[in-house]
Amino acid sequence: MEYIDAFMAAVPKHDQRGYLDHAKQAAVLFKKYGAVRVVENWGDDLPEGDLTSMPMAVQCQPNETVVLSWVIWPSKAVRDEGMSKLFSDPEMQEMELPFDSSRLIYGGFQVIMDE
Repeated sequence: MEYIDAFMAAVPKHDQRGYLDHAKQAAVLFKKYGAVRVVENWGDDLPEGDLTSMPMAVQCQPNETVVLSWVIWPSKAVRDEGMSKLFSDPEMQEMELPFDSSRLIYGGFQVIMDE
């Protein structure tokens, strides 16, 4: 069964091109190590909540929006091995992030339905 890594971050609204350039570089590396698909989404309808919301979760500032990304792997085993290799790759280690990584939220998910 496929396995998903999901990521959410606050990124500067004025730098969509810079973010996308970074994401394309990262996607090449994810696929090099076994990912089958990388999806990037730019927030444009993100309601503020009273208790929780996507912008609140990543402490989004007025000049930022939220990106929601996911990486699809063929299995958790492939993901575990691939992520280990990915973060050891010198190209990934040298990659500069176009956002504040201290506010990045991420996690791995088992697919329980896909229709």
